[in-house]
Formats: sequence, C-alpha cells, structure tokens
Amino acid sequence: MNSSGLGLAARLESGPPLLLDGATGTELERRGVPTGLPLWSAPALIEQPRVVEAIHADYVAAGAEILTANTFRTQRRTLERGGLAARAAELTERAVALARRAADGARSGAPVFVLGSAPTLEDCYRPDLVPDDEALSREHLEHARHLAAAGVDAVLVETMNTTREALAALRAARRAGVPALVSFVCWEGTRLLSGEPLSEALDAVAGEHPLAVGVNCLPPSNVPACLTALAAQPLPFAVYANLGEPDDEKGFTRSEDCTPAAFAERAVTWLDAGARIVGGCCGTGPDHIRAIAQRLRTA
Repeated sequence: MNSSGLGLAARLESGPPLLLDGATGTELERRGVPTGLPLWSAPALIEQPRVVEAIHADYVAAGAEILTANTFRTQRRTLERGGLAARAAELTERAVALARRAADGARSGAPVFVLGSAPTLEDCYRPDLVPDDEALSREHLEHARHLAAAGVDAVLVETMNTTREALAALRAARRAGVPALVSFVCWEGTRLLSGEPLSEALDAVAGEHPLAVGVNCLPPSNVPACLTALAAQPLPFAVYANLGEPDDEKGFTRSEDCTPAAFAERAVTWLDAGARIVGGCCGTGPDHIRAIAQRLRTA
C-alpha cells in the first residue's frame, strides 16, 4: 500500500469522518458540458479538461477531503463505443492528473486524497448486463492498473449492482497493488439491484479487505434502510446518495428538489449512524458538499 493509501486507512480508523466530493457527470451537465451516453463524462477530458479541473477545485474549496477522479467511464469497453478504446490509459491518467492538481491546490494544508472510480463495466442499473467472470477479471484488472499507474491513493469500486462484479473489481485492485473501497447501489430497500441482500454482499467483500464499504447512487430516502446492515459489519462505511433518477439518454437526470441544507441534514443522520465517509453522488454539487462541511464544523 502506498503512503497516501496508508494515510487514508489511518484516517478511516481514527479521527473525524471524511468528506467525499459530489458528482462530476451531472455537474459537467449543469455547467453546459454535454454528457450523453454511452461515454457520459469521459469526452470532457478531451474537450473540456479545464472544466473538469475546476469542478474538482470547487469541491476542494467547498471542504471535500476526498476527490474522485473522472474515470467513471474511461474503461476500454466504454471508450470503444466512441472509437476511443486506444486512449483508455491516456484518459485515465489525464483524469487522475486533473484531480491531483486540484487536491494539491488545497489551501487548508490538510491532505486531500484522490480516488480512481472503478464502476460496473456495463450500465450501473442493469445487473442483467454484467459480463462473464473472465471479462470481469481481465477488464477490471486493466482499469485498475491504469489507475495505479496514474497514481491514485485508492480505487473506488462504486455503484456495484452485483456481488460478483464487486469481488472481481476488488481482486483486480489488489493485483494492481492499490488499496480499494467498495460501494453498492440499493435503489429500494436493502437489496442490490441484482436482488442480493446488502448484508450478504458486505459479508462477501469483507474477505478482500477493502478500506471501507458503502452504498452510493441511491435516493437519500433509501439510505436509512441500508444503515443497519452497514453499521452491523466491522469495516468503516461510506454513504453518498444521489439527487435525481437514471436516464436512458443522458445517463442521469438531476433533481433540484433537495436543497443543499436539506441534503446536509440527511448526511448528519448518516454520520450519527456511524458513517466514516459521507458525500454526494449524481445530482449533487459543490453547494451540497459545502453545506455538509459547515455542519461538520459546527458539530
């Protein structure tokens, strides 16, 4: 484990909770950058890298202590659909570099960790599309190696809709020599989109020794249903909910119904339940993270 990964592990074990950033894809869309499927946020790395870096910097200014690099769709499988498969390593490296520059520009003097996003290879909301085991192993390993070479502090295996793919991505990170966190999406109740109980998924991934487990890209209203399972297992856990709904054309339609202050109120309840990392997923922005940071300062 690299020194930054050790620092992240130590912080998760003791000290105050960590504040994760919010969305990148929907924030790009909010700022006028196209994010249509299938490439989602990846083209911005070529066409609007300054906007990507500005988003990361705005999250740091808002108080985020963890940034997620814009590698959500820089896997070869996705880029191939836009004729960019050969640029998988290059775009992954660029995404991490943009996040790292923003992290290094933090004025607080405290370290800002950079995670590399490693989502499902196919649609996050379609567990029926999860590839076979051989493809999962091969493709997640390639992405993990790209992230490791780019210098991430850890891999964020996120928005997992099956235990099988979560395990493949965690094992790939281990083979690439970089620590990992893993997070599942539970849209309704305490089951993954595959139908598997969250508690069983958490038990299964514990054997891969992730730095933390969690849930993400779920409605804030469904987080309470997941907190019991998260709190019952021994690993640090994270919660970063979304604001909006999946969209077949744009990927995600953000909602403005939940104000930053209201989102922060919900985040406080996640912290009260024992969460060691809180933040936002699709639909959230720097204002939501700033509101959480303000609540943390006054807690």
